[in-house]
Amino acid sequence: MTVERTRVKICGLREPEHARVAAEAGADAVGVVFHKPSPRYVEPAAAAAVVAALPPYVTAVGLFVNEPADSLRAILARVRLNLLQFQGDEEPDFCASFGIPFVRAVPMEEGADLVELSLRFSRARALLLDAHVPGERGGTGRTFDWSRIPKLPMPVILSGGLTAENVGQAVREVRPWAVDVSSGVERSRGVKDPGKIVEFIRSVRREDARQPA
Repeated sequence: MTVERTRVKICGLREPEHARVAAEAGADAVGVVFHKPSPRYVEPAAAAAVVAALPPYVTAVGLFVNEPADSLRAILARVRLNLLQFQGDEEPDFCASFGIPFVRAVPMEEGADLVELSLRFSRARALLLDAHVPGERGGTGRTFDWSRIPKLPMPVILSGGLTAENVGQAVREVRPWAVDVSSGVERSRGVKDPGKIVEFIRSVRREDARQPA
């Protein structure tokens, strides 16, 4: 039996060259952030250049936080996204209304009922689990207690404070369908480090190779 390969998403890219580095290193997905308060925010024209640098079969993901529907559709008209990531307070019908597959991010605050959320967002392709930091919407660099993750009826994307140093442990303990990193591959806030991108992906692949068949 073949061990399931852990998918890797590198999020918050702003440079086409960094997208090429991620793809060549084996990333499955690359994310661009359309949340203006974020240090990783990109204008649609710059995001389109990042997406255009990707080869076939690397998924282009757009991250949104409570973006109005008209504004989101205007972005989609300019940027060819394969997957939407909703990181705010969006409801299931809103998330599903754009005709593009989506994932729903969940901040792991106290009392978060992941089973109930997985039922509410049953049309999502996955739940993305991230650390809860008041006032932040991802990219916090914080981890959370992975033992709180129950068995869910949909794929889990693990995020929050992952780095090349701890992602092997995360893969080993959680066995997520995918891992998502942003701040963990940066040289400074919002500025990606190509070497860290490559090493993060290598760490995931090394751990996958260690898993028993």
